[in-house]
Amino acid sequence: MSSEISLKNSKILIADDNHQNCELLDAYLLDEGYETFMAYDGKETLEKVAEIDPDLILLDIMMPKLSGYEVCAQLKQSAETKEIPILVITALNEMGDIEKSVQAGCDDFLTKPVNRIELTTRVRSLLRVRHLTHERDRLLAYLAEVEGTTRSTSSES
Repeated sequence: MSSEISLKNSKILIADDNHQNCELLDAYLLDEGYETFMAYDGKETLEKVAEIDPDLILLDIMMPKLSGYEVCAQLKQSAETKEIPILVITALNEMGDIEKSVQAGCDDFLTKPVNRIELTTRVRSLLRVRHLTHERDRLLAYLAEVEGTTRSTSSES
């Protein structure tokens, strides 16, 4: 139950140069209770990621300034952003396009037109993974802190 509540507060960045596509995805996600943000080209997508630290990115491939492939590759190569799940949503559906998306580091992909149930199910799954990863990292940091405190206490004895 608590994981569902935390998912409702999730920030999702929708990156697509087509405003109607953004509005459609936004409507689907707002109905689910997520907080959404928009970016309309690759460069703006990278700027928004730095600004809002999203929990998930919905990324179109064919965008001006930087393609979705380039955006995905840059985000996955950065230590600060590599853990953000990326769901590629594209009209491109050739096997080569899917392979390029996977090679760039995407976590999942959907082809347009997007089915609402498929979108919301995949978004929920990717957000669960994101939140579990956060929880794991928080617990590991806590354990390291406890272990460090225990070692310093025992060395003082």
